[in-house]
Amino acid sequence: MSNTPHDLAEEFPGQAEKIHALKIADAHFASLLAHYTEINRAVHRAETRIDALSEEAEATLRRQRLHLKDHIAHHLAHGADSHG
Repeated sequence: MSNTPHDLAEEFPGQAEKIHALKIADAHFASLLAHYTEINRAVHRAETRIDALSEEAEATLRRQRLHLKDHIAHHLAHGADSHG
């Protein structure tokens, strides 16, 4: 598991198998996961001051992360037919 807070395993406990299955079956879902991981790492780097960002840029990243998390949750709830 990652040391970065808000890792998907923490955000969606007990759903690791479903996440993995959807990742394999659905390229769009796999893309959402990759983008979430990228944004989440950027947020963590900003929060720990590894990367210096303005408060506005950091807040924008957090909103992007939340938006992606919502999309991932929607896919987990509705399966591979939940594009959109």
